[in-house]
Amino acid sequence: MGNAYCVLCACVDQASVGVVERWGRFDRLAQPGLHCFNFPGGEYLAGVLSTRIQSLDVKIETKTKDNVFVQLHCSIQYRVIKENADDAFYELQNPEEQIQAYVFDVVRAHVPRMTLDEVFEQKSDVAQAVSEELEKVMGAYGYNIEHILMVDIIPDPSVRKAMNEINAAQRMQLASVYKGEAEKILQVKKAEAEAEAKYLGGVGVARQRQAITDGLRENILNFSDKIEGTSAKEVMDLIMITQYFDTIKDLGNSSKNTTVFIPHGPGHVRDIGEQIRNGMMQGASAQLIDIDQ
Repeated sequence: MGNAYCVLCACVDQASVGVVERWGRFDRLAQPGLHCFNFPGGEYLAGVLSTRIQSLDVKIETKTKDNVFVQLHCSIQYRVIKENADDAFYELQNPEEQIQAYVFDVVRAHVPRMTLDEVFEQKSDVAQAVSEELEKVMGAYGYNIEHILMVDIIPDPSVRKAMNEINAAQRMQLASVYKGEAEKILQVKKAEAEAEAKYLGGVGVARQRQAITDGLRENILNFSDKIEGTSAKEVMDLIMITQYFDTIKDLGNSSKNTTVFIPHGPGHVRDIGEQIRNGMMQGASAQLIDIDQ
């Protein structure tokens, strides 16, 4: 960059700026295009600087407040200020090393005051602090800081493994809570369904018994009206015998029943009828006693 070009004419490329010296001293800046120099008068093109945005990647290893070693990857985008290109040309021998040194200084001053979680949450604050410091320092040397990007934050591998295990455990715990809530809802709904089914079953049985009672009452009344000289007891015995044989028929036709031993004969049918009548009479007597009381 400091070598002299002993030519009469020179061309400065686009997005560049030339530095012209006269007898070893800075004379002026040369904009892009063709320039002719008074070589006998000691004028020549001392160097050319690019005004394009340049990128510098910096890796910094430091320690957080909770004693975790972490590596930060920063990307600094900078460019030469056209109007101050002479400062950039003469003041700094190696601008990249200068920028890197300031980035190290700022990051290692801020990160040790933050925990690892805060570094992840506030990485933009760290980038802002680096940007402010570099703009203040590098501006005096003819450089403008365009952007500071905190590209990546890499903790120690053992720390990353521990963080992943903690995250996995928390997710498993949350999944267990959701699973428990789902099972609870399932059990509640199942219990509600069973209760509703039992209620409806009871209603059905009650209606069935009511229908049987109404049917028996109607049959007894019809039979007594059409056949004179029959009593209600005789009609009831006939109905009981019919029901008895229907029950035996159903037991025989059912394929799911095993061997069933039941008493059979006219005397047994009469006993069953007497037991039913006695039960009905006892129930009626109990109702009369309750009414009297």
